[in-house]
Amino acid sequence: MSKAAIAEKEKLVDAFAEELKQAQAVLVIDYLGLTVEEVTNMRKELRDKNVKMRVIKNTYLRRAAKKAGIEGLEDTFVGPTAVVYTSDADDITEPARIVSKYEDDFEVLQIKGGMLEGKVTSKEEIKELASIPGREGLLSMLVSVLQAPVRNFAYAVKAVADNKDE
Repeated sequence: MSKAAIAEKEKLVDAFAEELKQAQAVLVIDYLGLTVEEVTNMRKELRDKNVKMRVIKNTYLRRAAKKAGIEGLEDTFVGPTAVVYTSDADDITEPARIVSKYEDDFEVLQIKGGMLEGKVTSKEEIKELASIPGREGLLSMLVSVLQAPVRNFAYAVKAVADNKDE
């Protein structure tokens, strides 16, 4: 192999290692068996939520993970592998939610494992995280809880006013 090819591959590994260092959530998935259309739809949905998906050779992935300081995921870098990741600290549940939805819809897709905020997580923990509402959902739930006392007070005042009218 030429020195230029080796340098090019090293540059690829270094660039991906930098992206992994910045990632708040990393999921390792097996996507083999999905059609091109299904993968394209999943990539579009991921991209719309500021999440990236990258298919990379396992040897490059091992080297990039090592350079990024990610340990404990090496056993998931076997077979056809794609990495789904985001550096968006506001909503680290988004990759898990989208990939989990596709895993439920298409039994050929499998979550192998992942890392959330620097901690290696299992498939079960990722599925549990996916069931939590996203940032927008949680904020709307909070607003609803904060509005409840005011709403109940308004209903009570209206009931008293209706009683006086009778």
